[in-house]
Amino acid sequence: MNKNYEFEYRQYVIGGVAVLIVIIYLIRLFTLQIMSDDYKKNADSNAFLKKVEFPARGVITDRNGRLLVYNQHSYDIMVVMKEAKNRLDTTEFCNTLGITKEYFIKRMNDIKDRNKNPGYSQFTQQLFMSQLTDEEFSIFQEKMYRFPGFYVQRRSVRRYTYPNAAHILGDVAEVSRQDIEDDEFYMPGDYIGKQGVERSYEKELRGEKGVQIFLRDAHGRIQGSYQNGALDRSPVAGKDLTLSIDINLQALGERLMQGKIGSIVAIEPSTGEVLCMVSSPTFDPRTMTGRNRGKVHSALAMDPWKPLLNRSIMGQYPPGSTFKTSQGLTFLTEGVITPGTTFPCSHGFYHKGLRVGCHGHASPISLVPAITTSCNGYFCWGLYYMMGNRKKYKTVQEAMNTWRDYMVSMGFGYKLGIDLPGEKRGLIPNAEYYDNAYRGSWNGMTIISISIGQGEVNLTPLQIANLGATIANRGYFYTPHVVKKVKDMPLDRKFTERHYTKASRKAYEYVVAGMRGAVTNGTCHAANRSDYEVCGKTGTAQNRGQDHSIFMGFAPKDNPRIAVSVYVENGGYGAEFGVPIGALMMEQYINGKLSPESETKATAFQNRHITYGTRNR
Repeated sequence: MNKNYEFEYRQYVIGGVAVLIVIIYLIRLFTLQIMSDDYKKNADSNAFLKKVEFPARGVITDRNGRLLVYNQHSYDIMVVMKEAKNRLDTTEFCNTLGITKEYFIKRMNDIKDRNKNPGYSQFTQQLFMSQLTDEEFSIFQEKMYRFPGFYVQRRSVRRYTYPNAAHILGDVAEVSRQDIEDDEFYMPGDYIGKQGVERSYEKELRGEKGVQIFLRDAHGRIQGSYQNGALDRSPVAGKDLTLSIDINLQALGERLMQGKIGSIVAIEPSTGEVLCMVSSPTFDPRTMTGRNRGKVHSALAMDPWKPLLNRSIMGQYPPGSTFKTSQGLTFLTEGVITPGTTFPCSHGFYHKGLRVGCHGHASPISLVPAITTSCNGYFCWGLYYMMGNRKKYKTVQEAMNTWRDYMVSMGFGYKLGIDLPGEKRGLIPNAEYYDNAYRGSWNGMTIISISIGQGEVNLTPLQIANLGATIANRGYFYTPHVVKKVKDMPLDRKFTERHYTKASRKAYEYVVAGMRGAVTNGTCHAANRSDYEVCGKTGTAQNRGQDHSIFMGFAPKDNPRIAVSVYVENGGYGAEFGVPIGALMMEQYINGKLSPESETKATAFQNRHITYGTRNR
């Protein structure tokens, strides 16, 4: 009998197709049930109600244990669309919550809009209204049984004890769509740190969410806990933060800067801990909470005085004569000068038709008295000879980049790496910068103004304070940080490593002597005290309008406890605002309080405002 090959072939084809269909079905089933949780979510949501339990966010205290940020109970109204559909008395619901029907309709439409609410599902809880007060919650709870599909979810909201330190503490607000896309931890309606340590330590502060699973019947009614709560998970509270900030010092700084634009930064030299960080104008962090947070933030963002700007780390200013200390360190270490080298200064630097003015003092002058009297001529000559020294540097470009390397080692030109968002790097020029600006044709005379902290040089107030801390330590600094301790966690190693500069220890001793002389017999005389030795350096940065008033210093001279920078925009001479404000800050921290006489001075400076006129920037 002959085989029917055509039939046999067709049998294999049909069998193969059948097997292929089964395989595709199994793969699809595997994808739906194992690889994708969409099917599981839809199936579970009919039988279960998963109630998220939010953890308590970590509290924040200052270095002395004073409570700065804590949590207060609040309530969110959640809605399950599948349960609420066509079963709600909209008028009574709106009256109970004190909202309009138009708001209700818009809010419900926004929840269902997947462009605005990517995680939307009609079977799961969605946020309808957040942060109800206890009173609002009580009214709603009494009638909640009349509103099918609506639930109350308890969570906590942030509260701020003091009206101070807004730029350091930051705030929390509802997550954006981008936040949800960046981190699967978040769902619509969650909260996240937006600024300050609330943002930079978000993962430590937020904790871990918990969940309760309830069993529902075919009508959606809750029958009780699923498996007696065996699969429930308790929330884990966020970690508490101890800041390095002294809130009393912070409050004094904000008080002294009232009516002024600028910054105060204080650092503990032995640790790099930031003792205070004042940016003026500022705002009360207590206003950035609750459902009005958005309106308050918008108003602050529109304010032409820019109170949201943290000038301590975002402001980039010419450092003025405080920068002369870094020049003395560089010239000494590089051998451009010796401690006994003198330069003439007849009311300024005069050479080849170029003049940089200076006030009257003895001439010629050496390094220590040049720092004491803040001589412009001395440091101009120092830079001129460094840039022109062809025995040591083959080209002016080599000399310039050597100078740049010293500046970078001192913490200039790059972000210091403080644990706050938004830090700027300032500007330290290099040879390439000037080659581009002057087409390769330049020398020490062309750039002479950088030697006195003018020209292209820009620093942040944090970098100026860090300069003070580095001099106080005689040649090294720690990366500045505002968090002293995270509960049950070691501090990041980058905050405990010393950063040594290129300048020699011996060079620092001469600069310290000059800064001490500035206080005992020079431009910082108003900071002199009998109970501890202060070292300081004034700065007066030229500006299109009134000059900026600057001070940088530390105390005590030996075993220093505080380094501080003060920057007052349009404040005039450094001794006008910078020195007296810096002296009051040092006294408050070292003695723990101000004397009656100093308290009187503090009140006077609090009430002494600067007229800035209309601001368009």
